[in-house]
Amino acid sequence: MIKVMIVDDQALLRGSFRLLVDSAPDLTTVGEAANGREAVALAATTVPDVVLMDIRMPEMDGIEATTHLSPTSKILILTTFDLDAYVYAALRAGASGFLLKDTPPVELLSAIRTIAAGEALLAPTVTKRLINEFCAKPERLPTKSLEGVTDREKEVLLLIAKGLSNTEITQRLHLSVGTVKTHIGRLLHKLQARDRAQLVITAYESGLV
Repeated sequence: MIKVMIVDDQALLRGSFRLLVDSAPDLTTVGEAANGREAVALAATTVPDVVLMDIRMPEMDGIEATTHLSPTSKILILTTFDLDAYVYAALRAGASGFLLKDTPPVELLSAIRTIAAGEALLAPTVTKRLINEFCAKPERLPTKSLEGVTDREKEVLLLIAKGLSNTEITQRLHLSVGTVKTHIGRLLHKLQARDRAQLVITAYESGLV
């Protein structure tokens, strides 16, 4: 059973998400919070597998709350995206992906399962937005090193940063799925990244992108 915590300052929206989550046989809501401060306190006792996290909230926003939550809880950011300029910051803080608030119910449930499985939700359109935002920064001095990463691993990392799936990477580099997964596993270890989303951020901050 996947334990889900819902964090949003709108009670009606929290209730809607809860009904949807609890309707799935493999998901259960373990708590609701109206702001980041409440979320941090509640997560300490409920230990959720996935946290649906809003960004804009009173007292403590979703980005700050994400930095305080345990790495064992995967963070799925709830956003309007076109209006939120904080997606990059949220991923950098440790979130595993994002979810549009108007996402169809079936896709929301699928997203929760994907995040719980340790994978990131980074569609190519999101990756493009992240790259544009990062490139718009006044200074683009590398802040992370890729020391110890092989040339082939850098190729894989670059394609991940461009939003390609494992299947697309295998086709582009003419590698087997198993080999690609091995490269990604080594990248996660060498770069001390929690998931695919963190690899994308590292690719930007190292100057690879």
